[in-house]
Amino acid sequence: MATPEWIGLAGLVALFVLLMLRMPVGLAMIAVGIGGMYALSEAVSYVRFLPYIRGFKTLLWENVANYDLSVVPLFVFMGFISAEARLSQDLFKGLEALLSRLRGGVAMAAVAACGGFGAVCGSSLATAATMGRVALPELKKLGYAPQLASGALAAGGTLGILIPPSVALVIYAVIVEGSILKMFQAAVLPGLLAVFGFIVVIAIVVRLRPDLAPEPTAMPAEERKVAIRRLLPVIGIFGAIILGLGFGLITPTPAASIGVLAILVYGFALKALTGEGLDLTGMIKAIRATAITSAMIYLILFGAEVLKGFFTRSGLPSALSDWAANSGLDPMVVLVIMLVIFVILGCFMESLAMILVVVPFFWPTLIALNGGEYATAATAAFGMDNESLKIWFGILALIVVELGLITPPVGLNVFIIASLAKDVSMATVFRGVLPFLGAEVVRVGLILAIPALTLTVPRLIGG
Repeated sequence: MATPEWIGLAGLVALFVLLMLRMPVGLAMIAVGIGGMYALSEAVSYVRFLPYIRGFKTLLWENVANYDLSVVPLFVFMGFISAEARLSQDLFKGLEALLSRLRGGVAMAAVAACGGFGAVCGSSLATAATMGRVALPELKKLGYAPQLASGALAAGGTLGILIPPSVALVIYAVIVEGSILKMFQAAVLPGLLAVFGFIVVIAIVVRLRPDLAPEPTAMPAEERKVAIRRLLPVIGIFGAIILGLGFGLITPTPAASIGVLAILVYGFALKALTGEGLDLTGMIKAIRATAITSAMIYLILFGAEVLKGFFTRSGLPSALSDWAANSGLDPMVVLVIMLVIFVILGCFMESLAMILVVVPFFWPTLIALNGGEYATAATAAFGMDNESLKIWFGILALIVVELGLITPPVGLNVFIIASLAKDVSMATVFRGVLPFLGAEVVRVGLILAIPALTLTVPRLIGG
């Protein structure tokens, strides 16, 4: 008879097979969780297995009624309502007005706009899709090479997962029982570092290959004035959310509520959400999209809980932790291996699903490697206590998940941009992304070498 650990491993393999067959993530998790629990139990009939199934109603309610997760639909709605209220267009045009005098400046504006839109969206795929629709036509009209235009937007789209507020950071914090606010604070410097790094990459690329970007031309004075005037309230909304969270002035749920209200006021003031007369076309579209996306997220969360019960009972996470702790490998080597696995999985898995599936395995292993549950900064293998490790690892994990979204051969962001730029091949987009991949590798190396880049802001604010 197979041991529980082998049953757990078989379930993990089955899960990845179902995901590669494009089965919906939540349903795949539920199927593997139920099947695995049945395999682990000694139940010989459905009647004896029925109490386990009946417990799902309590499990589902606990997920939906979780206050920490109430922020998720608010952040999702904030992203959709921002797109409908044309904040993405105003953000891009305003930044274009400021940067168009530089060679490659409009591509830089597109990357910076991706970072700004990520502050209200929280999803890399949605950021890439929204900003691709806004910026690709403008870059094409101005004469930017498809390689640079598509590469910059595919890379810029990855900023949505890290720059707070981020749905993925919320889910990670819930899984490891960490502070959502501290995770948001820790993401500020790495997020800004990514925006700066991508802009530097564009500057270097157009310096080495001037043919990839047209000669800079200043925007007409009147158009520039209007664009900057429309940019100011957008920066005010985004800045209030990021700074409020960053300085601990507001907690995530009120921040999301304030953000939604501010964007609604902005959208109604510009009649972007109402169409003609009292037609609430934009508002209804955003509400419908929010309901669908939030339902999908909650189904995935419920599926993750079902799966977690199976894996916990199988003992597979504990077995992996024990193996890593007794393997003799340097803890930093194990951490790097984990990050590489994230990159590989990120090529074909959605970021939220990957965090829910993989983090419950990796986190207990890191705790064991760090010296156990009661490790202190003085005794820990990573030189920090477990609370700091929780923050540091979370930011690293999300950054390498970003890497997976633009890594050949199956970067999801690349697929999105290629589908929007129908005359641009996947190979062209991947060529355009390569310099940005280099910048991301450098960023991961910096954060690995200097944990203070993620820990300084939470420590300063938290005391």
